Amino acid sequence: MANIENQKFIALDISEKNYLSWVFDVKLHLNAKKLRHTIEEENAATNEERATALIFLRYHIDDDLKYEYLTVENPLELWQNLNDRFEHLKTVVLSKALND
Repeated sequence: MANIENQKFIALDISEKNYLSWVFDVKLHLNAKKLRHTIEEENAATNEERATALIFLRYHIDDDLKYEYLTVENPLELWQNLNDRFEHLKTVVLSKALND
């Protein structure tokens, strides 16, 4: 996780520990940058918007994840890949919260 002092928030850890908070932070920051649509289905983002969002996402993920998804050139595809990988955490955390 190089350049952590320049990050807006803690990068997504490959251990999955901070996925849910990371998702929330990313959505907030992309909203503020008017780039949230780049991670939504059937968006009309420009190439510049996609590149900016992809740079932002890659900057805020663990170096091992960055390497694993090295060939992904679309922020929506990266977002979906990460969601597919970590989405099971939503079920685990939410069901635990409901049972507490």
